[in-house]
Amino acid sequence: MRTLCSSTLIGEALLIMFAGLVAMKLTDVGAGTIWLVSGLAMLLCVLLCGVITRPGAVWVGWALQIGILASGLVLPTMYAFGVIFTGLWWCSVHYGRKIDTIKAERAAAQPA
Repeated sequence: MRTLCSSTLIGEALLIMFAGLVAMKLTDVGAGTIWLVSGLAMLLCVLLCGVITRPGAVWVGWALQIGILASGLVLPTMYAFGVIFTGLWWCSVHYGRKIDTIKAERAAAQPA
């Protein structure tokens, strides 16, 4: 699960960076506000990569997805990207857990 979720989060951090650049040009929101919010979200994405296997980290990832969807209020194209990355997050968590289960079953089946 760690690899899939981390890949999604790094992609999301890049999306947030580029969305911040676009939002500076297309919205009336101040550049300082955009970079504060974008910077915190990017930092959260990167930090979450390191703790994704800890309890509650997946829920923080879901909260991040809601934040990405909510950023559509400032930049409407983020609604579409929010839906895409929410789907990717679900797939990363769902299939990542399946992969972890299969790996654990195979490791348990190996003779010592």
